[in-house]
Amino acid sequence: MTDVVRPGRLGDAPACSKIKNDWVDRTGWMPRVHAREEVERHYHAFVFQEREIYVIGDPPVAFVALGEDNFVTSLFCGPPGEGRGKVLLDHAKTKRPELQLWSFVANTGACRFYEREGFVETDRSDGDNEENLPDILYRWTAG
Repeated sequence: MTDVVRPGRLGDAPACSKIKNDWVDRTGWMPRVHAREEVERHYHAFVFQEREIYVIGDPPVAFVALGEDNFVTSLFCGPPGEGRGKVLLDHAKTKRPELQLWSFVANTGACRFYEREGFVETDRSDGDNEENLPDILYRWTAG
């Protein structure tokens, strides 16, 4: 499969929610705060209605969601480690002159990835999110 990025369609919501759910299930430090079915409903009713979505694959094997204020609200790949996160992040960089995102401190691989890709830490929280996990706010600016 070539890693061609395309706009997400509402019909991609089940596959994308499965990618996220599978990540939650295989990540030992990540608490499950929403049932799998609830995540799928949220993706169908909100994420794919309110976000700018780009995917790789048909059905999708990776996706990125861009929200207001240049936020990357989701970037998930399944299976991980195949370079698709970089492909999607590079695509997002072509769509916005600035990007920002939160990454959990415990997600050390993601933090290293974002730093390698030019993101700079701008803030931290002590877990002011629904997972109650400390996180880092990163920002990237073009040029």
